[in-house]
Amino acid sequence: MQMKRRVAVVLFNLGGPDAPSAVRPFLTNLFTDPAILRVPGWLRPLLGRFIAWRRTKPALENYQILGGRSPLLELTRQQSAALEAALANEPGLEFRSFVAMRYWHPFAAEVVREVKEWGPDEVLLIPLYPQYSTTTTGSSITDWDAACRAAGVVWPTSTLCCFHSDASFADATARLLRVEYDKARASLPEGTKLRLLFSAHGLPEDIVKAGDPYQWQVERSAEAVFSALGLPDLEYQVCYQSRVTPQVWIGPSTDTEIERAAREGVAVLICPIAFVSDHSETLVELDVEYRQLGEKHGIPGYFRVPAQNSDSRFIDALADLVRRVQGSARSLCSFAGGRQCPRQLTDCPHTHAHVVNAKAA
Repeated sequence: MQMKRRVAVVLFNLGGPDAPSAVRPFLTNLFTDPAILRVPGWLRPLLGRFIAWRRTKPALENYQILGGRSPLLELTRQQSAALEAALANEPGLEFRSFVAMRYWHPFAAEVVREVKEWGPDEVLLIPLYPQYSTTTTGSSITDWDAACRAAGVVWPTSTLCCFHSDASFADATARLLRVEYDKARASLPEGTKLRLLFSAHGLPEDIVKAGDPYQWQVERSAEAVFSALGLPDLEYQVCYQSRVTPQVWIGPSTDTEIERAAREGVAVLICPIAFVSDHSETLVELDVEYRQLGEKHGIPGYFRVPAQNSDSRFIDALADLVRRVQGSARSLCSFAGGRQCPRQLTDCPHTHAHVVNAKAA
C-alpha cells in the first residue's frame, strides 16, 4: 500500500492571554516585538515593558468581560479542526493542522516540536490574517524561522502571504454580512439610512509609509467583499481601530466614523475585515465600547457582523487556499500565486522573495 504524503498545515494567529496572570507577559511579548515597536534595540525592552505596564489595567478590564481570558486559542483550534476535516479525503495526502500563536502559548517553538514529532514530508504556513503586514504575518514567519533554526529542522515549506481578495473568502464574508444586513434593515424604522463600516486593526502611519502593504490590502478586501455582497447602493467606508500609541495612525478611525454617523443620523453595520476569529477587539472593542460610543451620541442603530470563526464557507475557502499552496511549486504564494501588491509597497514579502525552509525542487 502506497504511503500518503504527510503535509503539516501551520495556522498563524496572534494569541491571547489564557488567564488574568498572563495579560502582562502577553502584552510584554507584543510590545517588545521588533516588528511592532520600531525603536532602537537598546530602547525596545525598556519602552515595550513600560507600554505593557501602562496597558495592563485596561486590558485586564477588557478580558474580565470575556471571563478573564481570550477566546482566541479555542476558536482558532476549532478552525484548525474544521480545516483538517475538510482536507481529510485528499488523494495521496494526509493533512495535519497545527496552531502557532505569536505572543502567547502555543508559541512557534512548541509547535515546531509537535510538527517534528509528527514527521511531515512538507509544511504549509497559513496565516489567519487575510492581509499581509510585517507586524502580523511577517513577524510570525520570522518567529517560525527562528524556532526551526533553534530546533535544527528543515522541511520543504510553502508560505501563503495573504488572501485579501480571494473570491471564496470574499464570498464567505459577504454571506455573513448579508445575514446581518437583512437583520439590521428589518429592525430599523423605514427611511433610516444604513452605512457599512469595514473595520480593521490600525497601524502607525510611518509603517505604511515605509512600504507595508497592509492598508492597500485591507482596501482590496473591502472592495472584494462589497462586490460579492451585491448591494451597490449601500454606502461603505473602510476605517481602523485599536490605536495604542501616540504616533499618527492610519485612518479614518472607527470611533470617528461612528461619531460621524451619529451626527448624520445614520445607522452603522460594522464588519471586521482583518479578523477571521472573534477576540477582544471584536467582542469588547466593537461589541461593547464602540456600541456604547454610538449610543452616547444617539446613533439610530448599531449592528456588527460576526467574525468568520468556523463558518463552513470560510473553512471551505481556507481549505481551497491550502490545496492551492500545496499544489504550487512556489515557496511563497499569494492567494493568486504571484505578487499582488504594487511595486512601491516594498515590504511586500515578494520584494525580498526569501522564505526560510523553501520548498525543495
